[in-house]
Amino acid sequence: MAPGGEFLPPGPCLAVLCRTMEQLDAALSGGASWVECDFEDLRRYKEAVERTRTRGIPIALAPPRIFKPGEAGFLSVLLKAAPDALLVRSTAHLAVFAREAPGTPRIGDYSLNVANDLSAAWALDQGLARFVPSYDLNFEQLSGVLSRIDPSRAEVVVHQHMPMFHMEHCVFAAALSKGKDWTDCGRPCDRHRVSLRDWAGKEHPLVADAGCRNTVYNAVPQSASQYVRRMLEAGVRWFRVELLGEDAAGARRLVNAYREVLDGARDGETLWRELRASNVMGVTRGPLGREG
Repeated sequence: MAPGGEFLPPGPCLAVLCRTMEQLDAALSGGASWVECDFEDLRRYKEAVERTRTRGIPIALAPPRIFKPGEAGFLSVLLKAAPDALLVRSTAHLAVFAREAPGTPRIGDYSLNVANDLSAAWALDQGLARFVPSYDLNFEQLSGVLSRIDPSRAEVVVHQHMPMFHMEHCVFAAALSKGKDWTDCGRPCDRHRVSLRDWAGKEHPLVADAGCRNTVYNAVPQSASQYVRRMLEAGVRWFRVELLGEDAAGARRLVNAYREVLDGARDGETLWRELRASNVMGVTRGPLGREG
């Protein structure tokens, strides 16, 4: 067992964050070492846990990103599902999960903003099994943090659509119903996919959570496939792929591609070029590729 008591197989570990049951099935068959579920409908978490148990792959569950007074019921749903681990997205989650599920490993998500070795030490001192480094770091800065801590305790996101902003206002209710929230909107978010088109014509996906809050994601995916080999050399063991709107086939292809990069069966530079050619919006390196 690794520090924090969490599952750690030999070799690099691929954690896949799934937002639908379809994506979960694809991750389980596509080469994931570990899955993390961030569903809008928390009631499906119990089924997700049962499904992963039959495959022998551990699962972590994510709460809504914002935790306000009166919303303890959201966290209770996660705890009742009895996952292998819990995603911690705020200091409130940190306190509640440490009190209510002290024996369940906890993983700090990017929103804890671990951007240097001091905040990394603080996060690990809170009992986290591992943490996702801040999205604000370029590769040189990330390497600096990793050189000052145990790099096996970092879970680096290598593929995602960057979340651009998170808001209380629900666009689904405002634009697709005559209601104002879940009590009278008819839940159009269960039936429709919505994107916000910017001045350049890019369509940025919009996702609702269990609290009816909305997150807008960048239309252009970002990939760190070119940096994977150097991360492995630096001692990183955990790599995350975040799925967003992919269907089962697309999710399986993506997960399998990164699995091959981690295993050395595919070159990260080659995957970068393939992603750039196959995606209509292209692909970016995101903050990792930014100059210091």
